[in-house]
Amino acid sequence: MNAPLAGVRVLDLSRVLAGPWCTQLLADLGADVIKIERPGAGDDTRHWGPPWHELNGHKVAAYFLSANRGKRSAAIDFASEEGAALVRKLAGQADVVVENFKVGGLARFGLDAASLRTLNPRLIVASITGFGQDGPYAARAGYDYIIQGMGGLMSITGKPDDEPGGEPLRVGVAVADLFTGMYTAVAILSALYRREKTEEGAHIDMALFDTQLAMLANQASNALIGGEDPPRQGNTHPNIVPYQTFEASDQRIIIAVGNDRQFARLAALCGHSGWVEDERFANNSARVAHRKEMVAAVAECISRKPAAEWLDRLEEAGIPAGPINTISQALADVQAQHRAMVRTIAGTPMVGSPVRMDGERLDSDLPPPALGQHTGEVLQELGVSPAEMERLSREGIVGG
Repeated sequence: MNAPLAGVRVLDLSRVLAGPWCTQLLADLGADVIKIERPGAGDDTRHWGPPWHELNGHKVAAYFLSANRGKRSAAIDFASEEGAALVRKLAGQADVVVENFKVGGLARFGLDAASLRTLNPRLIVASITGFGQDGPYAARAGYDYIIQGMGGLMSITGKPDDEPGGEPLRVGVAVADLFTGMYTAVAILSALYRREKTEEGAHIDMALFDTQLAMLANQASNALIGGEDPPRQGNTHPNIVPYQTFEASDQRIIIAVGNDRQFARLAALCGHSGWVEDERFANNSARVAHRKEMVAAVAECISRKPAAEWLDRLEEAGIPAGPINTISQALADVQAQHRAMVRTIAGTPMVGSPVRMDGERLDSDLPPPALGQHTGEVLQELGVSPAEMERLSREGIVGG
């Protein structure tokens, strides 16, 4: 199929995760993404190993591979005057620039949003920072771990204090970074759509802290409406019961009862159809109020049979349930295989895009780039002569 963003050029000045996650999605959708990296070093995550993967004769960290599919890498030192001029020229031909430098960090190179939009009024610049372009924390660096703590997520993640091992925990992947990348991509698409009607570019201001607050979702509403901070509940749900892990006779499984109809079927499976008549359990609000008794009753039932038998019976009854897989098990699951979610691109194994349109998955067939792999072709597209390229390379302004 024709890629939806074919013809859109994105200049990627970001590194680590939030920005690269955004631009990888844009590349999957068909945009030409040019990733600008420091000669000799590149994106920090190239070095965040082990584990390592060999890419064009160089070992690259798996972390980098996860967020940089579909891009062209141009190694240009824009801390130099000539390098900055080259990047400004690229921005003059781009539709979108994505950057995640500290507030004001690009101004000294003439690469800040105001300067670039003066050169190219149709340009859409997306700036990703920890705390946004203004406010008392604007100058602070933003790291996902810190944001998960400051943004309230760790306060509801982990076991309660009165349980063994109870303490606030971060989520196992950098969700504030990942969500910010996704929100930024949506904002860019919206700005591109608006530009079709108005010819106006935009400066998009995205903050990890703002995103973390937004993604608290029902838990933020619980605090705002209920007037109390939601506690850490481990694997239980604050608003639904039973909705948690249970120990079968051989291993834990997840049972997620989302409504009273499903609960009635679970009660029947457990041989306790009378639960639906018990005023303590008759509806979800009652079950939340009597969580301890309800969970104990379900746990006693589930403990009698092995996980595989329960999962089959729960599936047949239409009750949401599932195993607790390791990552390797999840990637090897028959559904993951059917959906071809694990791909190998030019010898690089990776998880593909989840986006499908008209029956086709939208992800790039370009592997993550080696550092500076496309510097020559990008400079050639700018009209830089071979002799000039050689001089720039010799002086360390560009690499490849």
